[in-house]
Amino acid sequence: MSTKTVRVLVLVCSTRPGALGPAIGKWMTETITPRAEELRVELVPLALGDLDLPFLDEEEHPSTGAYRQEHTRRWSAIADAADGFIVVTPEYNYGMPATLKNALDYLGREWAWKPIGFVSYGNTSAGTRSVQHAKQVVTTLRLVPLGATVAIRIRDATEQGRVRPDNSLAGAAVGVLDELVRVAHALRPMRERERAGTPQGPLPGSYVRRLVPDDAPEVTVLQRCCWVDEALANDALTIPALHESVDEVREWLAAWHATGLWRDGRLLGMVRARRIDTDWHIGRLAVAPDLRGQGLGRWLLHIAETAAEQTFRRIVLTTGAASRRNLALYKSEGYQPLPLADNDGTVCLTKNIAATPSSDPTGANDRLATAACEGRGALRPGCGP
Repeated sequence: MSTKTVRVLVLVCSTRPGALGPAIGKWMTETITPRAEELRVELVPLALGDLDLPFLDEEEHPSTGAYRQEHTRRWSAIADAADGFIVVTPEYNYGMPATLKNALDYLGREWAWKPIGFVSYGNTSAGTRSVQHAKQVVTTLRLVPLGATVAIRIRDATEQGRVRPDNSLAGAAVGVLDELVRVAHALRPMRERERAGTPQGPLPGSYVRRLVPDDAPEVTVLQRCCWVDEALANDALTIPALHESVDEVREWLAAWHATGLWRDGRLLGMVRARRIDTDWHIGRLAVAPDLRGQGLGRWLLHIAETAAEQTFRRIVLTTGAASRRNLALYKSEGYQPLPLADNDGTVCLTKNIAATPSSDPTGANDRLATAACEGRGALRPGCGP
């Protein structure tokens, strides 16, 4: 299961003056908060009435995402940021409130592949017919309704506008949260692929996106798997990638431009790059051991190279002197080795971007690149793979 924080919107739907909804929403949030802290869940209570959504007034179809109204853009941002929803809804005449249906109809892609749980309340059916009605709509929007629910019969479970203490109801509430979190984690790869502008990767079903500090656990696992072979080939167990803690990885993910190749929630490969003086340094090029030999490393290298601006002089990277596979890849891509002042078991390689041999007759750029590589090789912290 992913270790990333799950953001859950607790949406109170009734807008009727004096409605019981706010009290039930407050009870739900307070009841599940201790469990939410254990599961690393961020609960975001929201009253639907606070959004001030009129009946749908957008000219374009919601699937286009072309929102002209400020209230629509605000609602879109709130829903888009959520990983799942808990809807607190009454039952009106065998169905859900028009306010909930209207709020659902406003948006499109923001709903896709997110779990939705229901806390219903009413008299005869405890609001369950409202949930049955809503499920027909939410599934069309690619929301995933949970099996776990909370159904509150007003006459039996409330008193003076408050929910009576009830271990059974409290257990059901926690059960909704537990199931929602499991489903939210499972659907995260589907949500990421739906994000606008997420480029497809070289393997079927794969995609590429920038790595962020929250990806530190997955990055830590991948680099430890990948650099075992490097350590064996170079007889060096001091490679930083084998020893960095999750917090240390999180720190450099915030400083480097790092790219990850993903499929079904698994990090298949990665590369990082950043500017140092006038050079573009590439490192931590890694591909999962079971996927090597399929050109993924070369593909990721090209991704990192493409991010370099033309104002940079050259691309710089390092690898172990005995890493034959790495050296063959880099040399086939036009990288040339430079000598290092100290024999630390690494090779520094560079590739020209803007400068030409005639524009650098003194070799000053080579000396700068060599200096940059010294002390920052693959077997040391810094710009190495």
